[in-house]
Amino acid sequence: MRHVGRWIAAAIVLLLAAIAIHSVATNPRFGWGTVGDYLFDARVLRGVRVTLELTIISMAIGIALGVVLAVMRLSANPLVSAGAWVYIWFFRGTPVLVQILFWGFVSALYPKLSIGIPFGGPEFASADANHVIKPFVAAILGLGLNEGAYMAEIVRAGMLSVDEGQTEAAQSLGMTRMQTLRRIVLPQAMRVIIPPTGNETISMLKTSSLVSVIAYAELLYSVQLIYSVNFKTIPLLLVAAIWYLFFTTILSIGQYYLERHYGRGAARELPPTPLQKVRARLFPERRHEEPLA
Repeated sequence: MRHVGRWIAAAIVLLLAAIAIHSVATNPRFGWGTVGDYLFDARVLRGVRVTLELTIISMAIGIALGVVLAVMRLSANPLVSAGAWVYIWFFRGTPVLVQILFWGFVSALYPKLSIGIPFGGPEFASADANHVIKPFVAAILGLGLNEGAYMAEIVRAGMLSVDEGQTEAAQSLGMTRMQTLRRIVLPQAMRVIIPPTGNETISMLKTSSLVSVIAYAELLYSVQLIYSVNFKTIPLLLVAAIWYLFFTTILSIGQYYLERHYGRGAARELPPTPLQKVRARLFPERRHEEPLA
């Protein structure tokens, strides 16, 4: 059958792509030479390293905190469940930028941080808040605590997707609640948890740029420092965009294969990978070959 509409749509897409590529390639104001000069600049690479550190540490805190909060939300104890709900309500209800700024200026509320017995008891240790909560710590707290609220709902949804009969069967075998959670519920819930967690990780990579408001030199703030001196704003922003796209692509590939791994058993046959699709198109005769005995 001839699909005229598909060919027309494909032609329109190719035309628009050609126009966009030609415009970007021939417009000298993009400053591709400057982009190449600063793409691997030491200051930019230092910002890339800081961005990756913020992403990894914040996601680790968010995932760990999310699991704990999800378990608390599903607890039969109303106080525990309500406490988790209030945490999620607060951190999802306020912008992450506000939270980063709050932790950056928390010393205005609590000039001194101390450890001891509350309500007038003795102090065991204390320190100046400005020395403890430096910009890096403030960025981690702002990003990690906020991410924990979102991960809690993701993990909770994954746990609720597991049939109750699985839990009942584990309890009939004498498994404790934690053993059931660790060995039965969470492994099966991963198929539901992985896709949104991958999206959250990609989002965290880009959200880390917000810590520039507290003057912490991650990727975006690093290029801002450079173009504030040489005034080449667009080329330096393109440098940051290229690095963000590079790491987003890597994370997307990792997410794809993780979803494929945990999707085993959900379908009769796993869909082919992109590499397998390319091989099938290049060597179509191999698909019909009989496997060797």
